[in-house]
Amino acid sequence: MNVDQLPDSPYLHILFCTDFSPNADFAFDFALDAARRRPGCVLTLLHVVPEPDAQFWKTYLYEVDDVDAKAKADIDRKVAETYTPRVPPGIDFRVAFRIGRDYIKILEFAEQEDVDLIIIGRQGHSAFGTVLFGNVTERVARKAPCPVLVIPLDYEERLAARKGLADVDRE
Repeated sequence: MNVDQLPDSPYLHILFCTDFSPNADFAFDFALDAARRRPGCVLTLLHVVPEPDAQFWKTYLYEVDDVDAKAKADIDRKVAETYTPRVPPGIDFRVAFRIGRDYIKILEFAEQEDVDLIIIGRQGHSAFGTVLFGNVTERVARKAPCPVLVIPLDYEERLAARKGLADVDRE
């Protein structure tokens, strides 16, 4: 099939969610691929800064001078180091962050910004590193107002093995 004959993509706004984990870093390649294949779409990176549930910690954290500004500066630095250099020219790349319950803020952002596709890693930073399907990812996938592409970290190993086999075949 000729690429010119493909129907227009319904994905005008792609949301990539990151917690800066290795799985999220790997999933970003899929977000870039999706954006490259849809000229004119917007690719937004969203990071949610978790807000402590316990009132004690909220009080303690907000006694620190300008904690939101410090968090934003750290996020901007991580994005500039890890993601921005990988974005090819011509992609409308935006960065956003929210503070609160991660899955709730992701779902609210997707709804408010009329997101057409969410791309998220299956396992992120959590106390339960061996959980097969991350709590945040599961909730987003179940309740999202749009399609969700969930990227497992172990897929990276499969791709590397496949590439290794292809390199051997060429020799």
